[in-house]
Amino acid sequence: MTLLRDDSFMSKQIHSISGRPRSIHADQAILQATLDLLAEVGYQSMSIEAIAARAKVGKTTIYRRYTSKEEIVADAIESLREDLSTPDTGSFWGDMDILIENAGKKINSPLGRQTLALIISTASSNPQFAEVYWKRYTQVRREAFAKVLERAKFRGEIHKDADIDLIIDLVSGSLYYALIFKLTTEPVEAYMHRTMDLLLKGISTG
Repeated sequence: MTLLRDDSFMSKQIHSISGRPRSIHADQAILQATLDLLAEVGYQSMSIEAIAARAKVGKTTIYRRYTSKEEIVADAIESLREDLSTPDTGSFWGDMDILIENAGKKINSPLGRQTLALIISTASSNPQFAEVYWKRYTQVRREAFAKVLERAKFRGEIHKDADIDLIIDLVSGSLYYALIFKLTTEPVEAYMHRTMDLLLKGISTG
C-alpha cells in the first residue's frame, strides 16, 4: 500500500524556525518517506533514523523541523488531507450543506477512507500521537465547525444552551461510522443529512 501526498501541503511549510528558507524537496521527501514506512512497517516499528535514510536526508535535517516522531507522522498524514473551509451563507442549513458536500467529496474516496483508517489506527495505539494530532489538526477543525454552530445560536436557529462540543462529537462519530463500518449504498452525504436532521429536532428552536 502506497500513500501519495498532496504536494500543495508543502506551500504552507517553506520556512524554518530561524526564518531561513527551507528545502521544499527535503520536506517532501521526509513526509513521503514517513507515509511509505507507515504503510510498510507501521507506526511502532518506524524510527526517525529509518525516515532519514528513506528520505535521503540527515537526521539533523529532520530535527530542525520536528521535535518528535509523533509530529512527523501527524504532518505526513495531514499532507494527505485537504483543508475544509468554513462557510458563512447566513443560515445554518446553508452552511451545513456546504460542509457535508465538501466532507463527502474529500473524505468519501479510497484515499480519504485510507487516511481516516490510518489516523484512527495510529492514534488508538499511541497516545502521544493522538495528543499531537489533536492539538495540531483535530482541534482546529472542531473550532471551525464550532463557528458554524455559534453563528446558528446567534441567529436563533438553535437553542442557546445547545452543547456544541457534544454536537460535534456526535456528527464526527456518525461520519466515521458511516465511512468505515456501515455497509450501505446510501451516499455518505445523505446519511449525514439525516444525522443532522435528527439532531436538529433536539436543538432547533423551531
